[in-house]
Amino acid sequence: MSNSSSITHFLLLAFADTRELQLLHFWLFLGIYLAALLGNGLIITAIACDHHLHTPMYFFLLNLSLLDLGSISTTLPNSMANSFQDTRAISYQSCAVQVFFFVFFLGGECALLTIMAYDRYVAICQPLHYGTLLGSRACVHMAAAAWGCGFLNALLQTANTFSISVCHGNVVDQFFCEIPRILKLSCSDSGYLREIGFLVAIVFVVFACFVFIVLSYVQIFRVVLRIPSEQGQHKAFSTCLPHLAVVSLFISTSFFAYLKPPSISSPALDLVVAVLYSVVPPTLNPFIYSMRNRELKDAVKELIQRTLFHQQ
Repeated sequence: MSNSSSITHFLLLAFADTRELQLLHFWLFLGIYLAALLGNGLIITAIACDHHLHTPMYFFLLNLSLLDLGSISTTLPNSMANSFQDTRAISYQSCAVQVFFFVFFLGGECALLTIMAYDRYVAICQPLHYGTLLGSRACVHMAAAAWGCGFLNALLQTANTFSISVCHGNVVDQFFCEIPRILKLSCSDSGYLREIGFLVAIVFVVFACFVFIVLSYVQIFRVVLRIPSEQGQHKAFSTCLPHLAVVSLFISTSFFAYLKPPSISSPALDLVVAVLYSVVPPTLNPFIYSMRNRELKDAVKELIQRTLFHQQ
């Protein structure tokens, strides 16, 4: 029996066996990664540079884009490098770092999406108190709390995962280091119990965020439907629908990834589901938010035009 200290590296799940498909995977993920970098980078730069967007809603959106950039940068570059170099290996230390940052960014995103629902609730249901409840100091404190919750959760989960003894090989059946896959390599039943504990913690946190968001939007829609003007209703919905779409994408993919029935589980399906919850949301979130937001679209257009004009 070997303990975790004797494991120097893990072997990740490969997307393809042939060299041609490995290179196809590399170029496909490179395109997705560049799209995520471009979309989130434009949003971050536009919000930072345009003083009209220095409001709580866009401040939280900037933080969401930072978290999205962090989460997708934790998994995709390593997967692309492995495909390009025709290897599956990741060192023990790198795996631990990947687990920490992935849980950190996802936990922070869950907390931040909940805070953004509260922002919309105050803006629509209590507009007279908006400046008081969501002043600059309060916004910084709430954003810091979201990042702090993600950090604390990541620290606990990473320590819990990598304190086990590993004796069932070093093959992780996923394209990145995922906590349940690592715990399956445990020597004793404690790995199974820790996996159950991890899933319970994930479900509890995500479900709590989901309930808070749903309750917030129940109050929001009650108020919006009472607005007499159609233009006022449209403006209110235009600020809420992108957030609802992002929340739905994040929660549905996360729940399906961790709570799908074992009877339908297979390596191919698990790989697709992992891509859905770890790659798709960070890539699509910038486009979802900019699709119905005229202020943000105008700021991004102005930023692009200014950049192109400056280069000319």
